[in-house]
Amino acid sequence: MSPAKYPKDVLEKIELLQEKFKASGQDLSSYLEGLLYADYMSYWDYINLDILLSLQQPRTSFKDEKIFIIYHQITELYFKLIIWELEQIADKKPIDAKFFKERLERVNMYFDQLIASFAVMWKGMEKEQFLKFRMSLLPSSGFQSAQYRVIELQSTDVHQLIHLERREFLKNEKDIHTIFDNLYWQHGAKELATGEKTLTLKSFEKKYGKELKELIEIYKGKNMWKKYEECADKDEELKELMRSLDLKANVFWPLAHYKSAVRYLQRDPQDIAATGGTNWQKYLPPRFQKVIFFPELWSQEEMDEWGKGWVVKEVFGSEEDRA
Repeated sequence: MSPAKYPKDVLEKIELLQEKFKASGQDLSSYLEGLLYADYMSYWDYINLDILLSLQQPRTSFKDEKIFIIYHQITELYFKLIIWELEQIADKKPIDAKFFKERLERVNMYFDQLIASFAVMWKGMEKEQFLKFRMSLLPSSGFQSAQYRVIELQSTDVHQLIHLERREFLKNEKDIHTIFDNLYWQHGAKELATGEKTLTLKSFEKKYGKELKELIEIYKGKNMWKKYEECADKDEELKELMRSLDLKANVFWPLAHYKSAVRYLQRDPQDIAATGGTNWQKYLPPRFQKVIFFPELWSQEEMDEWGKGWVVKEVFGSEEDRA
């Protein structure tokens, strides 16, 4: 077929390809020849389906363990999507409200999916099976999700993540190691009886401690709050999206986790201490930790009551304070 018989749009694309490969010192004809021999892309190859479906490796014979594994793998993939959006916000210079809101809407959507999906945990497994296979997984814990810690560091000034009892005292602390040792989730993985670090925490720090400390430094000037302050055309809609994320990440998400823990792990504090465990009953409820990404966007009354009403309503089914 002569060049004149090729559709115009095909010829234009060939010319553009020629320019592209020429600019990088490559030969277009070689790449075209490669296309002749290449197989067509399939769905299963593109998403590595066979590999994906082989990643569930239960440690026991209990059927519901596979549900447990798949749920956590899905959760980590959503975390990866959130991190990707927050990276774009952090690196956008200058940041504008339109770009900011588009990415933040995606983040909030992903959190909505995460919050709703926790029903898989508290509805989708038999309690008897869970309590048995869970013991074979020690000392692993969802606490060890480094990606969620990355999301927190990307979202707010790290001082907002310091344990509530030390937050005011360390509000001007600059030393990264001191800050890291006093983050709220560090206290959530210490033995209730002794205050010593659990093996869960020790192994987590060994694998991710250096990386997370580096991220504290990287995001201190470009976390989401800093980008919000930089945004010249921020408006009420952006403010509400920020507030919505704060609630989803720091109230609704830990509350969903708490509901699951109540269903499967409810125990007296004395029993937890006796087994060298952590007191998740004081770690997960939002009103005990009062992690708030953007305190400047909330009233003092709202912060004083942080998560209290939602916890009572969701866990006990009423607004009455039974704590």
